[in-house]
Amino acid sequence: LFNGVYPFYLQQRKAFVFDVSTIIVIVVFLTFTCSFLLIIPGIRGRARLYWTLRVLLSLVVGVVIVAVQFTGDWETGWVKANTSYKSFSRALVNADIGLHVGLAGVNVTLMGNPVNQVNETIDYNEHFSWSFDADYDHSYSEGLERGLPSPILYVAEKFTRQSPCGVLRQYRISGHYASATLWVAFCTWLISNMLFSMPVLVYGGYMLLVTGAFMIFSLLSFSTVRNSLMCPIQFGTETLHVGYGGSFWLTLAIALLCFVSGITVVALHYINLDLLKTFFDLREEEAEEYQEMNEVYVNPSFVKK
Repeated sequence: LFNGVYPFYLQQRKAFVFDVSTIIVIVVFLTFTCSFLLIIPGIRGRARLYWTLRVLLSLVVGVVIVAVQFTGDWETGWVKANTSYKSFSRALVNADIGLHVGLAGVNVTLMGNPVNQVNETIDYNEHFSWSFDADYDHSYSEGLERGLPSPILYVAEKFTRQSPCGVLRQYRISGHYASATLWVAFCTWLISNMLFSMPVLVYGGYMLLVTGAFMIFSLLSFSTVRNSLMCPIQFGTETLHVGYGGSFWLTLAIALLCFVSGITVVALHYINLDLLKTFFDLREEEAEEYQEMNEVYVNPSFVKK
C-alpha cells in the first residue's frame, strides 16, 4: 500500500479490434477508392458499371487481406462475472471480461458494470504480444509491475511459458504461418490485377483461385490452435469460452469470393469469351475502332475518276 492506496499506474491503451496499423491500411485503400470514383464519370456507357464493379471488388479483397493482419479478433470471447479486482483485497466487482486473440498477440479487456465501482473507473484493455520479435513473458511481467487488475493478469497468465496450458507456442507458430500465407495471398492478388490489365483474362482468373487458396491455408493454419486443449478460464461459476471472431469469418468470406470470381472468369473464358470481353471492356474498344474505320470521308472527284 502507498498511503493506504493500492499502486495503479497509467499505461498506454491499445484498441482490441482496430489499432493504428489497421486504420492506416483502411485510409490508404479509401484513398484509392476515392481517386477511382473521381475518374469514373469519364468512362462512357455500360463500361462505367463494369469498371466500378471490378475495381471495388478488387479493392475489397486487397484491404481485407492486409487489414486482418493487424486486427485482434480472430478469436474472441466474453463473460460477465463477479470477481476480485485487486490482489490482497476481498472487494468484488461486477465486470465484463473479454479475450481477443489476433495473429500477433492477445488483448484482455475488463469493463466494470457499471464502470465506476470501488471508487475507481474500471475500464481496461491490455495488449500482450507474442510475435517472434516480442517477449510475451516480459510483457506479462511488466503488467505485474504496473499492478494490473487481477482478472487481466489471470487471463494473461494462461498464455505464458510457465503456464501448464502450454498454448503460447501453438498460438505463436499458427499466427506466424497464417500471417505469412496472407502476405502470399496479397502478392497473388496483385499479380491477378496485373494479368487482368494486360489483358490475360484466364490467367487472372487462375491467380484469383490461387489467392483464395492461400487465404484458406491461412485459416487452416490458425485453426490448428484448436488441436491444443485450452485451459478453462474460470471466474467463480462462470467460464470464459472463446470462438472464432469477425476477422476469421471475414477472411473466409473473401476467400470464397475469390473462388467464385476466379471460377466465373475461367468458365466464361471457355464457354462465352465474348461476354467475358464485354465485362472487361474489350468488345467496346474493338467496336469503337471498327466504327472509326467506317467514318471515312472520300473526295468526290476521286470517286468519279
